[in-house]
Amino acid sequence: MVEKHEKHMRRFGLIGKNISYSFSRNYFKNKFEAEKIENAIYENFDIADITLFKTRLKQENTIKGFNVTIPYKESIIPYLDKLNKKAKAIGAVNTIRINKKGEYIGYNTDYYGFKKSLKPFLKPHHKKALILGTGGASKAIAYTLKTLRIEYTFVSRNISKKAKYSYNTLSNAVIESHQIIINCTPLGTFPEVDVCPNIPYQAINKEHILFDLIYNPSETKFLKLGRQKKATLINGEQMLRFQAEKSWKIWNK
Repeated sequence: MVEKHEKHMRRFGLIGKNISYSFSRNYFKNKFEAEKIENAIYENFDIADITLFKTRLKQENTIKGFNVTIPYKESIIPYLDKLNKKAKAIGAVNTIRINKKGEYIGYNTDYYGFKKSLKPFLKPHHKKALILGTGGASKAIAYTLKTLRIEYTFVSRNISKKAKYSYNTLSNAVIESHQIIINCTPLGTFPEVDVCPNIPYQAINKEHILFDLIYNPSETKFLKLGRQKKATLINGEQMLRFQAEKSWKIWNK
């Protein structure tokens, strides 16, 4: 999985499962080339189980930092030494910095990327949001909405203490009264481009923002159906760019 590199090379990478499609590796490769950063490399660490983080990746002392994606943003926390305040409040980690003491410190830059991406599109009527999905990414979204004083409600396959609505119980009235809808599920990710969250799309209108954390394809079925209703559309690419740059700053403190 891991190639040998020269001792002076600083290694960074993405931890996840089935991540060959990943945006991050190409983004950092292009960044390093464009900015003439010659002593850094970014790799995919595709692991089948989170325990391999401890038994394999933490044994590699040339690695200086990680990003973390589905499905490990929550399950990686017990393997870290410390959490940044925001990551602790959110309960999910997508960036890890290894300091001079060798401590693994967890951060969450999804919060930063989502906030920077959403804010330019917000209008006074955007007061309530639906968050589709309850995984690690949704935690950062909920935290961001709270800081923006936007009321939010989770939607999941089953109603629970966390999810007020299931997809089966969503009505036109619920959609109409929540002017921001954020897809935090993987539904619609390449190559499964013909699927989308099962919500009443007929109730969406031009006052809505539809935000899909997916970036491949750039316009998911979720967003296409929103376009038909003249909603404002945002995909996950800009969010990823913002969070990637924030990660780079954290690693280079």
